[in-house]
Amino acid sequence: MFGLDVITFWGIIRCLYWVYMVLAVATALSVVLNNRVPVKTLAWVLVILGVPFLGLFVYYVFGRDYRRRRLINRRSLTQIQKKCFPVYNRAKVVKSTPERYVSLVKFFENVADAYPVTNNSVEILSDGASFFTRLIREIYAAKEHIHVQFYIFMDDAMGHLLRDVLMDKAREGVEIRLLYDDVGCWSVDRNFFEEMRCAGMYVQAFLKERFPMLSSSLNYRNHRKVVVIDGKTAFIGGMNVADRYVTGGAWGCWRDVMLCVRGEAVYGIQVSFLIDWFFADRSLVSGARYFPKVDVPAGPMMQVVVSNPIGRWREMLQGVGHLVSNCKEYLYIQTPYFMPSDFVLTAILNLALAGVDVRIMVPERSDSSITELASRSFLGDVMAAGVKVYLYRGGFLHSKMLVCDDVLASIGSANIDFRSFECNFEINTFVYDEGVARQLKAVFMEDVRSCRLFTYKEYKEHSLGQRLKESLARLFSPVL
Repeated sequence: MFGLDVITFWGIIRCLYWVYMVLAVATALSVVLNNRVPVKTLAWVLVILGVPFLGLFVYYVFGRDYRRRRLINRRSLTQIQKKCFPVYNRAKVVKSTPERYVSLVKFFENVADAYPVTNNSVEILSDGASFFTRLIREIYAAKEHIHVQFYIFMDDAMGHLLRDVLMDKAREGVEIRLLYDDVGCWSVDRNFFEEMRCAGMYVQAFLKERFPMLSSSLNYRNHRKVVVIDGKTAFIGGMNVADRYVTGGAWGCWRDVMLCVRGEAVYGIQVSFLIDWFFADRSLVSGARYFPKVDVPAGPMMQVVVSNPIGRWREMLQGVGHLVSNCKEYLYIQTPYFMPSDFVLTAILNLALAGVDVRIMVPERSDSSITELASRSFLGDVMAAGVKVYLYRGGFLHSKMLVCDDVLASIGSANIDFRSFECNFEINTFVYDEGVARQLKAVFMEDVRSCRLFTYKEYKEHSLGQRLKESLARLFSPVL
């Protein structure tokens, strides 16, 4: 009897094993047939076939495109833009673009509806104290409406301060909308946001999750950080709302950059927010009062570029690759995570091998050990081609900045990694202006003082075990 029970038990185990193998192979074939980016396809196939049972579970929870197909289609997006934003669509399209960037400007126009505009002013806010001080001052000056969007809005001292300021304005009758990412605010007490609603604010979570740890839409997060005030002033960049941007954390302040923008470029930031609001609230907010007449004289030419995982094109990925390919003298990059796609990596390698001064700054210590390992592997590649790599030691470098040739700069929410290029909802502003580029270059050079140079010789001296960990982490970089 006991022998029969054992035979039956192992028979069930073998049956389950073959059922699992058939399901795993079928799933792997489905991934291949989806025609994803080859590296990403290979990464998921390795996860599914190389990590028994757990790999299949991880793919079905995090890897499938449930939300990508049903969030909103391109036709609906175009209709929303045409119905809600006629003022923005009539904004002056600039013809006097620097010749070398005509193709980049046209690319963003064609794939991202990003119109180049010149009636703008730009102020660079390169630390948390200056950003939040300026933001609160502008909020108190608001008369009509305030639109706030952050990936993370913490319920710490800074979060409470900003919340109380917004609630004060709501009680004054100013129309306020707050959009936060549900996954980015996992740890925030929901009563924190409910108090804002009770004060008269409109508050929504982007892609709200009932069981966030068991949801495929974890892959599709809204990573944007913008504030629009009265349709005239906007803030855009990489900072979230948290104490760490001012008072720091265990290893120092989070170093980041925001831009304060006035003028026609605010229209593009407003468009981005209102479309995201439609996603979250399913209410159409439109009208000329959200796009007031601009009284800012001609200044830096700008394009506000949004990217998302639902369209046919990868606006940020392709645009950054295009920007890199057109650099002639220098390219300076700040990013907290350096895990570029093959397209961007090849463009950077080509620049360095052609003798262009390419410098990349990343944090010496990351907030994620696996992304730090993967980043080191990619940094080894670019250092071999002659790229100078700086490891920031003054805290955690969270800035997302590219500066090129004293003529072009990009600031926004997108990191140089697969997640920002493929999965997240991101927003960057591209500024075609010598003055702004020089100022951001100066910010980069000032940050160099808080860095140490990471050399290719030092990288090659990593132990075999360390390099193996870095290489293994790199295999999974497309799904991190």
